[in-house]
Amino acid sequence: MDHPLIDLIDQIVNKAQKEGAFDNLPGQGQPIARVNNPQNAVTDRIMKESGTKPLIVELQQRIAMETKALAALRDEEARKAQMRKIADLQTRLGIEMDAVRRFG
Repeated sequence: MDHPLIDLIDQIVNKAQKEGAFDNLPGQGQPIARVNNPQNAVTDRIMKESGTKPLIVELQQRIAMETKALAALRDEEARKAQMRKIADLQTRLGIEMDAVRRFG
């Protein structure tokens, strides 16, 4: 059964559409952004607007960057130091992923 006000709502929306109320809206013609978790929608929007990334993503990117840098190193001591740095980042990533799994 439809909502009792559905006809009235349709009339109002159709009238607004005919009057151009929906023309030139921001994002017109673009798909609506999916919100996987409504509880995180505000946080996700703030992060997107500020250009930041979740810590997990930043750590994964740093690990990839440091691993690439490791491949270019030839000095054994420098390689060991770089491997310690990568191991530290991997540990931090594991801790962060565990926290996200546990607490969301």
